Amino acid sequence: MAASARDVPQATGEQGAFRDKLVAEGLLVPSRVPGVTGQGPVFVDLRQRLDARISKLVADEGAIAMEFPPVEPRHDMESVDYLSSFPQLAGSVFAFLGDEAEALELGEQAHAHQDWSGHLQSAGLVMVPAACHPVYPALARQPVPADGITIDTGAAWVFRHEPSDDPCRLVAFHMRELVRAGSPESVGAWRDTWRDRALAFLQSLGLPAAFDEANDPFFGRTGKVLARSQRAQKLKFEVLVPVGGDNPTAVASFNAHSDHFASVFGLVSEAGPVHTACLGFGIERCVLALLFTHGTDVGGWPSDVLAELSL
Repeated sequence: MAASARDVPQATGEQGAFRDKLVAEGLLVPSRVPGVTGQGPVFVDLRQRLDARISKLVADEGAIAMEFPPVEPRHDMESVDYLSSFPQLAGSVFAFLGDEAEALELGEQAHAHQDWSGHLQSAGLVMVPAACHPVYPALARQPVPADGITIDTGAAWVFRHEPSDDPCRLVAFHMRELVRAGSPESVGAWRDTWRDRALAFLQSLGLPAAFDEANDPFFGRTGKVLARSQRAQKLKFEVLVPVGGDNPTAVASFNAHSDHFASVFGLVSEAGPVHTACLGFGIERCVLALLFTHGTDVGGWPSDVLAELSL
């Protein structure tokens, strides 16, 4: 059943005005919960065409395709200390394991829209917050080749609990990631090469894109120290594009992990120490950047952009 106007969270500011326009034109489909947003046919078509164009961009990378579900073992998230750094973003999966009497009580509470979460228990699963996360334990199943390896996750669904009326800040969205594992020198060079290559690609779509040093949204006081360290070591870069206002939005990011994931999951190589890095395109954010830059009338976009996306 479609949400009524009073059920839809009201957006505010420039991002809100842009979101309202996208909803009014059927590009986005709102729900009762901010950040939980459906996509209309035009948006879906643009998202799929953009992903296909990225596939062409990475075709010469020699990447190995891997796909994973949008959930991962809770143990893996705990092992990489994600919950120490980003507890505010994590999502856990809980399931009903009770008897018939408890099921009846749960059903009654749910029908009355009361809190029925007390009937659930942890399923040992968490929502995947980044498409690269399941890659590292998968790579540990055999030695990393001496010349390194690149994994392409495809456009995977990921989850981050940061509800907002900003159309760029979704609770669930598609992330297209490449993950590189190999020697420290080769992995660093790979990340910097793809930073420049991705920037040129997004600019070829007519986007006013620029890259900058960045940090992850670490939690709490300790997080401020981690953020400063991450910037000082230049471990993270982002490609920024204005979307729905003057403040730029990150549509792609490039991260160097040093030996963090290699140490946690036991990645080894005959060539020596293993480092990892990743690049990620936020597919929805890229589409939103295109719509904000070129307008919601896709037929009126510049001809070279239409050609790039096979429109």
